[in-house]
Amino acid sequence: MKITTLEQRVSNNHPVSLSLRHYIFLKDVLKLALTAFGGPQAHIAMMLKLMVEKRRYLTEKELIELNALCQILPGPTSTQTLTAIGYRVGGANLAYLTLLVWITPTALFMTAVGLAMTYLTRHNISLHFLRFIQPIAVGFVAFAAYRISTKVIATKTSILLMVVSAVISYFFNSPWVFPALLIAGAFTTSLRFRKHPKEQNKKLKIDWSNFILFGAVLIFAAALGGATRWLPIRLFENFYRNGSLIFGGGQVLVPLMYTEFVEFKRYLTSQEFLSGYALAQAIPGPTFIFCTYIGTLAMRSYGFWGQLLGSFVATTGIFLPGTFLIFFIIRFWEELKKYRFIKASLEGINAVSSGMVCAAALLLFHPIESSFLNIGIIIVTFSLLLWSKIPPYALIFTGILAGVIIQ
Repeated sequence: MKITTLEQRVSNNHPVSLSLRHYIFLKDVLKLALTAFGGPQAHIAMMLKLMVEKRRYLTEKELIELNALCQILPGPTSTQTLTAIGYRVGGANLAYLTLLVWITPTALFMTAVGLAMTYLTRHNISLHFLRFIQPIAVGFVAFAAYRISTKVIATKTSILLMVVSAVISYFFNSPWVFPALLIAGAFTTSLRFRKHPKEQNKKLKIDWSNFILFGAVLIFAAALGGATRWLPIRLFENFYRNGSLIFGGGQVLVPLMYTEFVEFKRYLTSQEFLSGYALAQAIPGPTFIFCTYIGTLAMRSYGFWGQLLGSFVATTGIFLPGTFLIFFIIRFWEELKKYRFIKASLEGINAVSSGMVCAAALLLFHPIESSFLNIGIIIVTFSLLLWSKIPPYALIFTGILAGVIIQ
């Protein structure tokens, strides 16, 4: 008698109880959380292999469409895609569990990194051993700028928007510049909506509950933070606001986070920022989890428990708006994507995002010593990412090891 495992029954579409199917799904999400290196592009490839080919939770076309939907929304693309799959498989409750399982392992790791960084600085232990991973981090950002621009820049208008946004982002270091640029870019290209084919039979019915919740949390957090001036509330509002405005994935986080938390509010140093960003590239899971590290360091004056609170509010704040938005829009996505001005606005959003990341690569280079060694490390990192299959975590570990050995 042939015995099949529960996983095989799910993969072969054999009937199993919903609760068991959800358990298997969450087990697969945990597997992705522990093995999905390389950012959104690598994440979607692993989802295709596990969620589509092996488990058949959805079709390849459905996965591609869900990922396309999440790319036009602000927030973490791969996290929203995975959450949307959970929503399709088991509704809102499974979607929230999916989010928790996906982000928890890397959130715990980045919290530990933040606590370790605090311990080192508090006890005057030199961070000199991290000196090589700072130019490596700049190389990562430069490569991200290259990858984004080659994918989304295809017209003279998008080139102009990219250059203008890069210049403005570089010279005007205010957190409010970035959302203004994104809105302006979207408006600029939305005016060219007539170049997109017109679709008929649009019947848009919208349930506004999740969008109202999304806006209400933003307004309430801002009002409460302004009234109490309590740092955890203000941190939650800061990350929630950024999570509501970031298009283009985790790379676009870098200029916003650096400007607001290093240059504007000085919650952490450029060395701490670059070191944490580089380490975040070396672990699996969502790239937005870098914010957990920032939140942990921002609350260092509140002690150990305060840092844990900072980690929690930063993680919640950066991931919650994207979750609300995907729950809101997934119900009427099929009708929304028929509207031409929505498609047209994406060109501007992507071009501005690309320019912001280009500016970030230059801004992050400033605090580093302009030596031939550091410039060489940036060039080598960029080249290896471009022409080899060496994973980012291998570059990071090599940089740390070299920093320990070479004194």
